[in-house]
Amino acid sequence: MSKGVTIKEAQQMVDQWIKEYGVRYFSELTNMACLTEEVGELARVIARKYGDQSFKAGEKENLGEEMADVLWVLICLANQTGVDLTDEFEKSMLKKTQRDSLRHIENEKLLA
Repeated sequence: MSKGVTIKEAQQMVDQWIKEYGVRYFSELTNMACLTEEVGELARVIARKYGDQSFKAGEKENLGEEMADVLWVLICLANQTGVDLTDEFEKSMLKKTQRDSLRHIENEKLLA
């Protein structure tokens, strides 16, 4: 069984793949466009699986694959802009915990 990959390891793996197979990173603007495209593909699968749309003939219910594609491009953007996603994720969790520690628990809309 796999031990899993940390965010830091994922950033290193993507960077190594780019250096070995990808020639170079696409520009930040191109990767932003790619991220938008991948999010759209994820949205299409979610709309068909959980929304009112149905899958077209031949379409796959590849939710995990689409999420992984989003993560790949996000990691590319982080790597090429010098963002440590582990550090930023930890900061984000702390910020959300401090800001929203009671917000959702006290939200009557969520208790119904």
